[in-house]
Amino acid sequence: MLENKRILVVVAHPDDEVLGLGAAMNKLIYQHNCTVRVVILGEGITSRSEKRDLQKWKDELLIHRKNINDAIKSIGYESVGIYDFPDNRFDTVALLDIIKVIENEKREFLPEIIFTHHGGDVNIDHQRTFEAVITASRPLTRETVKSIFTFETMSGTEWRASSDPRHFLPNYFIEISNSNLLAKVEAMEQYEFEKRPFPHPRSPEALKIRAEMWGVTVGVKMAEAFQLVRCIC
Repeated sequence: MLENKRILVVVAHPDDEVLGLGAAMNKLIYQHNCTVRVVILGEGITSRSEKRDLQKWKDELLIHRKNINDAIKSIGYESVGIYDFPDNRFDTVALLDIIKVIENEKREFLPEIIFTHHGGDVNIDHQRTFEAVITASRPLTRETVKSIFTFETMSGTEWRASSDPRHFLPNYFIEISNSNLLAKVEAMEQYEFEKRPFPHPRSPEALKIRAEMWGVTVGVKMAEAFQLVRCIC
């Protein structure tokens, strides 16, 4: 199912392409001959101010751009499309504008599979990204996308309120090796403004613990977890 495929990874922020699925993508690229492009919709920085001010964060945004490219190399992604939707303010943007970006990316890359955020994440940008992917990939006659998977994003998915019905309930697991995990950790460490020390969920130790937890869930040493939203065979 995941052999020799063209995969589009659509995420809201720089580092999301690492946190939820970096190890699995590393495996699919190097062991299953998949061609994987990443689309990063948001700039990922300016929400740290009360008002969006691109000039104020000019230097950090330049560093962030370099960090993206270094992280992409660590995982092995073939290419990346970087956009500048406002960080943690996707709800201020017309959903159609986000959909159009994804439609254009799909038209040029012609993916067979899309991986994106879980629609129930606490982060509004993740929610909007999921909605845009689903809308941009309606199962029409000429649609190239046959499968859509969602993934968790550590420090976003697991922080949903316990009483909320939209929790991440994975039904598809990809076993990963230690080398796949190391590629993920290396990629995450490229992000100067996003990495955190343990016990934060984005720390190297926590990423390893999460991989082991999902592995134990399905009887292997380590895994990453996904929810299969749609599959047309």
